[in-house]
Order: sequence, then structure tokens, then C-alpha cells
Amino acid sequence: MSKRLVLLVLAASQFLMVLDAAVMNVSISQLVADFDTTVTTIQGVITLYALVMAALFMTGGKLGDIFGRRRTFVIGHVVYGAGSLLTALSWSVASLTLGWSILEGIGAAMVLPALAALVAGNFEGRARAAAYGALGGVAGAAIAVGPILGGWLTTELTWRLVFAGEVVLVIAIVLATPRLVSDVPREEPAPRLDWVGAVLSALGLGLVVFGVLQASSWGWLAPRNSPIEPFGFSLTPFVVAAGGVLLASFRAWERREEQHGRPPLVHFALLRRVVLRSGLATLLGQNVVLMGVFFAIPLYLQIVQGFDAFQTGLRMLPTSVALLLTALLGARLAGRFSPRAIVRAGFLVLLASVAFLLGTIDPQIDTTDFAVAMAVLGIGMGLVVSQLGNVVQSAVEEQDRSEAGGLQYTAQQLGSSLGTALIGAIVITGLAAAFAANVAADPQISQATRDQVSVRLEGELSFVDTASVEQAAKQSGLSAGETAALVDGYADAQLKALKVGLLACGFVVLASLLATHGLPRRRTREAAAEEEDDEGEAALAPA
Repeated sequence: MSKRLVLLVLAASQFLMVLDAAVMNVSISQLVADFDTTVTTIQGVITLYALVMAALFMTGGKLGDIFGRRRTFVIGHVVYGAGSLLTALSWSVASLTLGWSILEGIGAAMVLPALAALVAGNFEGRARAAAYGALGGVAGAAIAVGPILGGWLTTELTWRLVFAGEVVLVIAIVLATPRLVSDVPREEPAPRLDWVGAVLSALGLGLVVFGVLQASSWGWLAPRNSPIEPFGFSLTPFVVAAGGVLLASFRAWERREEQHGRPPLVHFALLRRVVLRSGLATLLGQNVVLMGVFFAIPLYLQIVQGFDAFQTGLRMLPTSVALLLTALLGARLAGRFSPRAIVRAGFLVLLASVAFLLGTIDPQIDTTDFAVAMAVLGIGMGLVVSQLGNVVQSAVEEQDRSEAGGLQYTAQQLGSSLGTALIGAIVITGLAAAFAANVAADPQISQATRDQVSVRLEGELSFVDTASVEQAAKQSGLSAGETAALVDGYADAQLKALKVGLLACGFVVLASLLATHGLPRRRTREAAAEEEDDEGEAALAPA
């Protein structure tokens, strides 16, 4: 019973950490209306939340070694709860960003590495594997519940209630943890924090994702609304390159720390292991696809189809349910097939789902075909996520599992932030290009209007509904014919842009397939042993 209570506390924490992003993604339209802002701005808030976690997971893991895992777990929840409270009471985009993106991001970066270590310290053998599996199932349940809960509360009441409820759950976890959860004993003196490494890694990751995010307004190479134009190019590639230089400096600094016998933020020697590298790369690709699709599809449902947040959540439910059920099934498949075979099968199903979705993105949604396409997407995701966590943990020894967990969460959140930023930027860029082409090719639109549209497209562009375009055209004094032509051209550009975003997800899936080469070709020993135990018990059972 005590172990079940421990698992209940840890599972509640896992549920809490996953719920937020799912709620925010189906509440984009309401957030835009509540704070009188743009989709691009909310996209930035969502991206920053994932980025803060990705940038700080390695530091959060080290804090667990310094202060103790249980204490860091509790402190992280306190920070997270403060962020949830501020988010629930937020009155502007700035307060929303501070509460959700920054405070909750910092809290999650402290909680999740500590959670991984506490599972290892409180469970052993098959109980530990079952605990990790249960946490994976809880994460899938949060993905399933998030869109529905967030959509219903956003439509009927307010999205703020989700974060108010999180505060209550945080209080329960903080009170229960010291009584129920045992800490991982530390046999050696507490290490010091590598502050230089922490700053270099955070700044490097931040600049890379920030550059990708700004590509939608600055342009990828040709400048559109870039604040400066180095050598006649957009600022985007230079910001991304600066992030790469900082990450290279971080690697060099970590090597120097190890040479001088000081504890680094990350032992890069772990990354020499092919299985670990392949697992992390595949995790990153999988999250790019997941968050990219979960950014593009709500835009299609809310902006193009006009569904509210609750209706959007219902139409995304097939993905969440299929992901949860397939992830649970995938854990059992590990006893019969290799991780590489299962993950590759998952990516092939994901590729099929992208093709299916490309065929269903139409002006009028076909509910049945769209639901099937979303379910296929969930099946592919479920097969992939059922294996990668165990692959990463199995690639290292017991003493390195906390650090491997930090790298795992870094790859996951970096993939999430890049998915939202990259696919979002591709969608916005595709919208501008398609709309400009449609306007230029339409004989009903005058040259003066074309010039005016061209000037507007060079500024900051947001993904808005056709009603907003029609209103803007009327306010500009355009004729009924030109207004109708502009609206039709914009509606067509919306669909083309969304398809370009999904097509980009398909290319990421193909790249991720290449990364699976280093995954284990044989069944894991733990999974095979469990399969043999189950078969032995069945054979010994009385007829």
C-alpha cells in the first residue's frame, strides 16, 4: 500500500507536468481574445515554456544532486505552484509569460529530473519497470484529458480554472511527498553547480529556438521584417548560428571541467554510446512532429473551421486515446520485438498519418476521415513513445540514470519547442507566400491593392480567420469584388500553408527514421524475461 501511495504522488506530479501544454494548445483562440494579442504572440509564449524547461533540465538534474532529490522535487513544485497561481490571475501577456512560461518552466525543470531519480530510489526490479510504465501511461492520460478539459473549461467557463486546480494539486503533492517518498541516499559529497556551463547551455538553446521562432516575421534568409540585415540577409540564420557557437563553447567548457577534475554539468562521455545518442535523437524528432502537428491542427480547426476550444479538443481526442492505448500495448510488444522494429513501425504509421491528414485538410472538414487520420497519428506516436524512455535508461549504468534522464527530458522539450517554433514559422511563411501568389494571379485584384497587400506581408504576419481579412478589406475601401477575391485567395492560402506545415512534419519523420539505426536490434533483457515469466506462469497454471 505504501508503494502504491508513493506511485500515486509521483504519478500526480507527472500528470501535472504534462497537462499544461495540452490545455494551452486548444485555448489559443481564447488567449488571443482575452489578451488582445496575436496567434504569433501566443505561439511565442507556448514555445518559451518548452524552451525554459529544455534549457534548464540539465541544471535541474544537478540541483537534485546538490540539495537532494526529494527536496528539489518539493521546491520545484512550490515554484511551479507559484507560476500556476500567477497564470490563473494573469492580466496581460507579460504576466502570463512570467507565470506560465518562466516560473512553471523553471519548476518543471527541477521536478522532472528529480522525479526520474525518485522512481529509481523507491522501486526495484520489476516494480521499477512497472512504475516507469505507469508514469508513461499517466502522461498519455494527461495528453488525452488536456484537450477535452481545457476545451470544455475554455468554452463553458474559463481556462484559468485549470491553473487554479493545479495550485490545489501542487499543495497536496508538497504535503504528501515528505511523508511518503523516500529520498535517494547520497554516498559522496554534494557536487558544486557548474554555473558557467548552465549559462552557456541555456543561452545557446535559447538563441537557436528564438531564431527559428522569429523566422516567421524576419524571414529565413531574405529579410522581410528583420530589425537589421547583416550582409543583406535576415537576422534569423545569424541568431541560430550564435546559439550553435554558444553550445560549442558549452561543450568545450565541459571538457575543460572534466580535465581539471571538477564535476561538469553533463558528462559528454555518455553520448559516445550509440544507443543513447540514437534514443535521444529519435526522442527529439518524435517531439518535433508531435508538437508541430498539435500546433497546426488546432489552427485548422479553430481558425479555418471556426470550432471553439471544446470542439477542437473533441476532434483531437482520437489521437490522445489512440496514443494512450497503443503506448500501453507497445510496452507488452517489447517482449516479442526489438525496440528498433517497434519504433520504426511507429514512424511508418506516423508517415501514413501525415499523408492521410494532407488528404483531409479541406475547406469543409470530413469528420469521419479526419477522426481516422488523427487516430492513426496517435497509434504511430504510441508505438514510438512506448519504447524510447526504456531505451535511454537501458543504455547507461545505474549511477548514470539520473543524468540520462536529464538528457532525455532535454531532448524531449527541445523537440517540443522546436516543433512549435519550426512548424509554426513554416506555416506562417507558407501563408505569406501562398497569399501573395494568389493575389498576384487574380485579375479581379487591382495593382494598387496588390501593392498594398505586398507591403502588409512584409510586416509581421499572423494566422487570422477570413472574417478578419474581409473586415480589413472593407475598412480599406475596396470594392465588393476585390474583397471577395482577397478573402478567397486568403482562404486558399490558409489550407496551402497548413499542408506545407504537415508536409514538413513528414520530412521530420523521415529524418527520425534514419536516427533509429542505433536503437537496439534485439529485445531488451528485462522485457524478454518478463515475457518468459508470463509464459512460464501460464504453463504451470492448472487446466
